[in-house]
Amino acid sequence: MSLAANSSLSRFKDALSIYSHKRVLVLLLLGFSAGLPLMLVFSTLSFWLREAGVDRTAIGYFSWIALAYGFKWAWSPLVDRLSLPIFTRLLGRRRGWMLFAQILLVTAIVGMSFSDPVKDLERLALFALMVAFASATQDIVIDAFRIESAPEKMQAALAAAYQVGYRSAMIVATAGALTIAAWIEPNSDAYNLVAWQTAYLIMAGLMSVGILTTLFSKEPQVEMKIADEKEQEIRTEFSQRYPKIVAGTLSWFYTASVLPFLDFFKRYGRNAILILLLISCYRISDIVMGIMANVFYVDMGFAKDEIAAISKIYGLIMTLVGAGFGGILLARYGTMKILFIGALLVAVTNLLFAYQAMIGYDVSLLTIIISIDNFSAGIATAAFIAYLSSLTSTGYSATQYALLSSIMLLFPKFIAGFSGAYVDAFGYINFFISASVIGFPVLLLVYIVDKRTRHDNVQNKMNDDDKETSDEASITKT
Repeated sequence: MSLAANSSLSRFKDALSIYSHKRVLVLLLLGFSAGLPLMLVFSTLSFWLREAGVDRTAIGYFSWIALAYGFKWAWSPLVDRLSLPIFTRLLGRRRGWMLFAQILLVTAIVGMSFSDPVKDLERLALFALMVAFASATQDIVIDAFRIESAPEKMQAALAAAYQVGYRSAMIVATAGALTIAAWIEPNSDAYNLVAWQTAYLIMAGLMSVGILTTLFSKEPQVEMKIADEKEQEIRTEFSQRYPKIVAGTLSWFYTASVLPFLDFFKRYGRNAILILLLISCYRISDIVMGIMANVFYVDMGFAKDEIAAISKIYGLIMTLVGAGFGGILLARYGTMKILFIGALLVAVTNLLFAYQAMIGYDVSLLTIIISIDNFSAGIATAAFIAYLSSLTSTGYSATQYALLSSIMLLFPKFIAGFSGAYVDAFGYINFFISASVIGFPVLLLVYIVDKRTRHDNVQNKMNDDDKETSDEASITKT
């Protein structure tokens, strides 16, 4: 074997070895806990509502419940700086909040399982909103836990492991829930409330994966000295103008809610708005398409067990391969290049669903399309998670990541709310083509942000070198 081949093989083994770290396994399981609730208020719920006879337009509007994920930045400062009685004392700052959110999630999913969309749609919506809120809170703390658990060089592997767990749980919450419902009611043409209620009850039981992982994981050690000193400095300043209690409250609020945002804009300067624009648009193509995916399968004549089998076998395998491969690519080629490739793949794969809409019912074709779609999504999401993580700073990780990930969801989910009305007006073929087209401008944004960031990094390095030279000259002169 040649020296070059040995060198390449050695680099590949080094890239793979990072997946054997204990933190990677922890993030894999926490990713599962984070991904499971999302589909229960997203595509799986859409399938349930459609089978129950709820019209497509109402299903589209119903998806706005998931906008709670887009507003998690509003309460992320509480997760960053507020201690929970008992939970924080027993488990620590991050794990305490994690367990609290998971208990709330189990309660809300059980509430959904005892609801009936035909008789009381409002009750189901209320529990679904509760699931979205608790799930978004869990996301806030898991993201902070992930960022704080390991150095930057490990973040790509942690992001990939988290993505594997997350996507696996999404498939369990879709294919698994559909399989359970189909097993209880084998007649695919009949609607059975008990089948769906049982499926959701089992999903609530699967949240025990996250709970056990939280209990047996290790609390990350984070240096909070700078943030605490800044809060004390602000408290001293406010105490000169306000009563002690008011000064303490205002200084805590300012440190928790204002400083993380000021820190972000200070670090990225003129590029901050451009970065936020990229974040807000990066996932627009797959999110807009995703809300109508299961509705599309139903309307094309696919049975629950067929969709479940395709997603569970081929979809899961390709998700694992895509996310794992994405992690290796990130370690080898860097974040921005893979971010570009991921965005391109996601946009192109939506065109395949347009082709499926032209062909109609074809299980083999759907298997190929779902496999390609999951592989592409695995690469894109692993790159995007690593990119978002790189933008945060120590001490404000929960708030900053929550802000960035919320921005990621707000605009796409708002647009996705009109997807049902769009399909009713223009049909599935035009819908999937449009969902693909709106993803291509993201490629330009990735290119511009990468170019501007590289330029600023070079400029900052030159300024630092000039400063060091000037300091050395001054010392020499002295």
